[in-house]
Amino acid sequence: MSGKSAHLDALTGIRGIAAWLVVLYHIRLSLTALLPGEVIAVLAKGYLAVDLFFMLSGFVIWYNYADRLRAGGRAEVRLFLWRRFARVWPLHAVILAAFVAFVGLLLATGRAAPGYPLAELPLHLLLVQNWGLAGALTWNHPAWSISTEFAAYLLFPLIVLLRWDRLSPPALLLLAGGLLAALHLLFSLSGHRNLGDAIPQLGLWRCLAGFALGNVLCLLWLHWRVRQGLGLLAGLVAFATAGAGLALNWPETAFAPAAFFAGLLALALGQGALVRLLGGRLLTYLGEISYSTYLAHFLLWIVWKLAFVDATLQLGWASLAGFLATVLAASILLYHGV
Repeated sequence: MSGKSAHLDALTGIRGIAAWLVVLYHIRLSLTALLPGEVIAVLAKGYLAVDLFFMLSGFVIWYNYADRLRAGGRAEVRLFLWRRFARVWPLHAVILAAFVAFVGLLLATGRAAPGYPLAELPLHLLLVQNWGLAGALTWNHPAWSISTEFAAYLLFPLIVLLRWDRLSPPALLLLAGGLLAALHLLFSLSGHRNLGDAIPQLGLWRCLAGFALGNVLCLLWLHWRVRQGLGLLAGLVAFATAGAGLALNWPETAFAPAAFFAGLLALALGQGALVRLLGGRLLTYLGEISYSTYLAHFLLWIVWKLAFVDATLQLGWASLAGFLATVLAASILLYHGV
């Protein structure tokens, strides 16, 4: 973000941290020789960073496009959808092409490639692979969320037509509560406690709910951005919600999205040291390249394991540093090059 939204750089910074939490989540089982079990347990929740992405996306999309869509009619809707497609698809296509080349190399050398069904490639190319059309994650696993994000983009003009911007803050809070309750109820009725469960079946709804919550977040911020002290209050709500959920062993779906919602609102409204830290130049840049980090790291990890990791599948410190540096370099190159 820039210009009049520069003070929201903290939200860009946390996106960068979230991307690296996903990276560490995917490599965590190869870090058990380096890190204590308590740290591995924390990294095992790294998939929750995706829910932050969904809310952040909803916030930014509302901020940048809601007024344009409302004023511009069908022409602006077409332009919006083209811009979003042009933002997410090229890098997705590049990484998918790299996966195809990798799988071709595996097959050419007589190795099996069971996680890469050729029949599903058209779904991935069209970004519809996680719309309930496949029973498992295949090819570039992180791209499931890009598929569901694209569904959210398609629905966003309809959300704008609902005129949520006319709602008062209490009504917006009720709307957020309804979205949070509906998400928890969906997972509960499906027999799942965690947001990372049953991604091919529930991931789409997880994304749509998070994206809509991000829309509501932006509207609340627009109402409250000149109010003093609300950022601190939202932060306290976030900590209290997360603490209660962990202490009472609530299902993750019952408290984690609500804690993220309050925490992101606190960052958007806040002015303290944490906000300044997250909005610093380094973390903001990591946030800007986070899409490249998110999409590229999974293939890099597969290749790194084949090339540099022995049968124990455990990394040493040097190998870990080399992999993380490779992901960072690839993120920078892909961000600026694609």
